[in-house]
Amino acid sequence: MGDTHGESGARTRCQTAPVTPSAGRTIDLNADLGEGFGVWKLGDDDALLGVVTSANVACGFHAGDPSTMRRVCAGAVAGGVAIGAQVSYRDLAGFGRRFIEVAPAELTDDVLYQLAALDGVARASGGHVGYLKPHGALYNAVVTHEAQAKAVVAAVTAYDPGLPVLGLPGSVLLRKAEAAGLRTVSEGFADRGYTPGGTLVPRHSAGALVHDARSVAERAVRMAADGVVVAVDGTTVDVAVDSVCVHGDTPGAVELARGVRTALEHAGLQVGPFAG
Repeated sequence: MGDTHGESGARTRCQTAPVTPSAGRTIDLNADLGEGFGVWKLGDDDALLGVVTSANVACGFHAGDPSTMRRVCAGAVAGGVAIGAQVSYRDLAGFGRRFIEVAPAELTDDVLYQLAALDGVARASGGHVGYLKPHGALYNAVVTHEAQAKAVVAAVTAYDPGLPVLGLPGSVLLRKAEAAGLRTVSEGFADRGYTPGGTLVPRHSAGALVHDARSVAERAVRMAADGVVVAVDGTTVDVAVDSVCVHGDTPGAVELARGVRTALEHAGLQVGPFAG
């Protein structure tokens, strides 16, 4: 899912200024949806659509099929949830979690294909794709991989230069996107562990996932309101974000997302999509 299954992050404490706490500030809540395939189901898309404000919809390369894409898009439109294209390497067998050394031009075409496919389905459902977010190993790669980050940006600019790009703060992807004139949106992960350097703890390592509902909610509020998160070693890391992600395939994801939304609202934050 989008990691967002990324295993490295984007910046250290010195690279980003903290968010200034502000009552009434708007924060987005996103989750990965549509990650089933055929008869295989993953996550409770319908329930999550009632909680999140942005849906990162799988476009068929790591998960998702035309019927799933259309069902999720229709549900998002009905619920007023922004639709994002969650693009991936061509890796159904590995759920997009395996790095692929694909030629940049081919990667651009793959991303363009996924983006256009989901946007077509979304438009048939009365909506449209409002942003793009890489998934899994691709998300992780474009944190530092110059050529692949540039390839993703090339696909977005070719399709719609008005489309925002959602990614890890300080990543090469967001720097390339900003340089190309694209709108960039930084996100944090309430249910993932962070290293002292501001990177995501690798999924195979201790502390990679945060399961406690109270901890997940508290982390979301600190990221959204104060621009900080506590790393696995107890140090505080700056993470200025405008969107918070809760993974749709995490056990108890619906309850975690509900807890996060409630906590954000109780903290005086407005929860709403960043994309129209």
